[in-house]
Amino acid sequence: MMEEEKEVGSALSVHCHNIKITEVLRDGDTFTFLIVSQKLSGTGEYHVHRTYDDFDWLQQHLFSQQDVPGIQGVIFPPLPAKFQVNTSAKAMKQLGFLALGDFRPYCKALETFLCQVAAHSILSKNKAVEVFLTNSDPPGTHKKGKNIFNRLSQAVEEMRKESHKDVDEFFQNARDQNLTLTGCTKTAAEKFLDVVLTEEKIAVACGHFSTALHLCVESGDDPDKQAFTRICVKLSEVFESMKKNMASVAENDVITLGVGLDLECRFQEAEKEMLFRRTCKLVELENARRNAEKAKPAKKTAMEEVKQATQTEFEHISGVAKQEIGHFQKARVQMLQQALVQWCEKQLLTAKESADQFNKHLQVFREMD
Repeated sequence: MMEEEKEVGSALSVHCHNIKITEVLRDGDTFTFLIVSQKLSGTGEYHVHRTYDDFDWLQQHLFSQQDVPGIQGVIFPPLPAKFQVNTSAKAMKQLGFLALGDFRPYCKALETFLCQVAAHSILSKNKAVEVFLTNSDPPGTHKKGKNIFNRLSQAVEEMRKESHKDVDEFFQNARDQNLTLTGCTKTAAEKFLDVVLTEEKIAVACGHFSTALHLCVESGDDPDKQAFTRICVKLSEVFESMKKNMASVAENDVITLGVGLDLECRFQEAEKEMLFRRTCKLVELENARRNAEKAKPAKKTAMEEVKQATQTEFEHISGVAKQEIGHFQKARVQMLQQALVQWCEKQLLTAKESADQFNKHLQVFREMD
């Protein structure tokens, strides 16, 4: 799963952990991303331009691998929603932290998606991944065909399967844990986003107050007016520093812990989808067993073959799923730990810079006194 080691003999000709988006070009509402990948040969780089539709093309190809044994047990790296030019309420709900500030958080999310696909021992073998990363021509449009998520959509109609008791304690525990973590992570991300939005509002308010203080400046030879003007100017500089400090704090929140929580939310949902696919296959297997038991002699052989084929497919899915969950849990801890460490380091550096700046302002006021 996440940051999984590459298998020897991979079809990819690029380093899976060295894929970067170095530039974003805008044409109206369309954004084109320049993706740079390091060649495995070490002799150069691949440079390709891709739109969001191209990313969607790649994802659909990954979803369409129904002939790969155990593919339904894969926790697919989640692709973020399409970037919206206007930060509407709907866009904020879909993108969260990725809708804030410049393109860095969104590009980071796309980079993470590509690196995780390229590092995945099953998904990286799909030819579409190599084409996407190395072919300078646009990959083309995809046809909406059958894929595992079409099957999932059909299964959603039978929501009772979500509460279906699992025959394997490992997967039942995984489902219970995922249900709890999905809710907690989503709540944490929403609350932290509220904090960031409040910090941005405070920064804007400080900027407005800094500007307003300049309106108090008066000209003339009156000593009192001159003293009052000096105080207003210095206070304006203080609030301008407060504005920059709060803006930096908000930016640090977004590009570190905010991006980390966003990825955690999307991956918890991806794990939930995988576990649900396996549960649907479990229900299918149980139905096949009952049909085989009740089948009349004339249909007994055919029903037994269906049961055996479903059993084999279910075992493949469960085997892949166990490996995926193990990789995911390990990578999730490392990812959140890294996000927290980066968050603390950034905020400590910002706090130190701000403290130095405020000390200078304080010294100026003492000298004025």
